[in-house]
Amino acid sequence: MISRYAPKDVAALFRDEKRFDSMLDVEILAAEALAELGVVPDADARALRERRPVIDAAFVREVDERELITNHDTAAFVDIVQEKIGMPEGAWIHYGLTSSDVVDTALCSVLTQAMDIVLGEVRALRTALTARAVETIDWPITGRTHGMHAEPTTYGAKFSLFALQTDRDLARAARAREAIAVGKLSGAVGTYSNIDPSVEEYVCRHLGLRPVPATQVIARDRHAEMLYALAAIGTTIEQIALEVRHLARSEVGEAEEPFTPGQKGSSAMPHKRNPVLSERLCGLARVLRGYLVTGLEDVALWHERDISHSSVERVILPDALQLTVYMLRKATGLVEGLVLHPQRAKENLEVNSLGLVYSQSVLLALIEGGLSRDDAYRIVQAAARRAVEERINFRLIIEEDEAVPLSAEVLDHAFSSERVLTHRRRFLDALTWR
Repeated sequence: MISRYAPKDVAALFRDEKRFDSMLDVEILAAEALAELGVVPDADARALRERRPVIDAAFVREVDERELITNHDTAAFVDIVQEKIGMPEGAWIHYGLTSSDVVDTALCSVLTQAMDIVLGEVRALRTALTARAVETIDWPITGRTHGMHAEPTTYGAKFSLFALQTDRDLARAARAREAIAVGKLSGAVGTYSNIDPSVEEYVCRHLGLRPVPATQVIARDRHAEMLYALAAIGTTIEQIALEVRHLARSEVGEAEEPFTPGQKGSSAMPHKRNPVLSERLCGLARVLRGYLVTGLEDVALWHERDISHSSVERVILPDALQLTVYMLRKATGLVEGLVLHPQRAKENLEVNSLGLVYSQSVLLALIEGGLSRDDAYRIVQAAARRAVEERINFRLIIEEDEAVPLSAEVLDHAFSSERVLTHRRRFLDALTWR
């Protein structure tokens, strides 16, 4: 991931130093488990931990240099670890294990840690959306379907629905975290041919993982499930950002991104305050969905294992997790700082809509007054078309129409945004975590 979109805390989890350190955790824990079985002498197991090498940049360089000879990164890693620890104790490193035992278990440990960060950031976004929902539940705004004026809603209803979707993202991410928090140390094809199952149980327990049946590798549908959870989060963020982009349009003007002192919206036009962050988030959501497709391609491997998934995962797993956390943090800041213009929203609702947002209310009032639905619909439809073509308020046309037998009191009721929004607080009731 390029540094622009790489949060430091998540990026650190995918540095080579962290990868090798996690692999060494697995190796030493496996040797300690073997010591409990009497396979490895206790003194040798203690020596492995006491002489555990520091995994730093110099260590990584040594492994890289050895890999030029071995053409196998795990074998190079094992060679260097054994050299650092020394013989004969170092010979117990990687005893009875295959590369994927160490690599897959270490990777799942790191992915679990990264998902814990994701979960925290999803909660933060949900909190921000909830706070804005409570703040603005009574602020009316024009609801739109197909991008066109429909009926009144409120800013708070929008924020509530986004919060509910984010809560579902949280549940999906928690399930994905559970699915990926697994390990395996069962040998070349997963049959424990040269390693006792208790070793797997010991290592996984100490790493906070759950042992699972596997071939030589942990099944990749687990990784794909995680990528789906991340892509879903990105898509929710895109939906929020897309709403901001529309509301920020000059013709709408009901919201705008926070604009900091010294910021420039355009290099050419000083008046511009473009929704650049929202556009960025929409674009990055596409990248996340692309990672999901690639992750699904990794699920089908030959027989008990091939390596076609490995090169892919070195790119998409770190990138997807870093990008998701970046997007979540930016989205939370966007929601918290979003500038709303309720007066412009009211103007659009009550004036610029020409009152057409109450057409259904008039339709129902006519039906209640004794007209058939089709007759009532035709009357309202014709009046609405005239309002649009002549730019006249819809209510004035309805009041003048002799075919409309409705009193002023009934029309006041039909054209009341307060009546339409009577049940708006049901949106807040659905936010059960408040």
